[in-house]
Amino acid sequence: MMTVITIAMLLSTILAAVSFWLPLITPDQEKLSPYECGFDPLGSARLPFSMRFFLVAILFLLFDLEIALLLPLPWGDQLPNPETTFFWATLVLILLTLGLVYEWIQGGLEWAE
Repeated sequence: MMTVITIAMLLSTILAAVSFWLPLITPDQEKLSPYECGFDPLGSARLPFSMRFFLVAILFLLFDLEIALLLPLPWGDQLPNPETTFFWATLVLILLTLGLVYEWIQGGLEWAE
């Protein structure tokens, strides 16, 4: 047990040190800015915002949420009726896939016009 705790502590310390050290290797203007979003944080807040970027970001959040909803699925086979769980999961996946196909056909995933 002591070996496992020692390895976990050592690995955590190494990963924390690397995560603090690695970004400092080549600091540039973008990495030193408070926001890495491409906007000037000290400039005007009334700049036009790309609607395409907003739509792609919303789609990313939607599919990220879908993965979070499907994470408990492997434990669904331990329920009394696993078929019901898998049916609803399949229905959600089909619905999201149809939505993705619709967005693709409509050109909603095109970054540039």
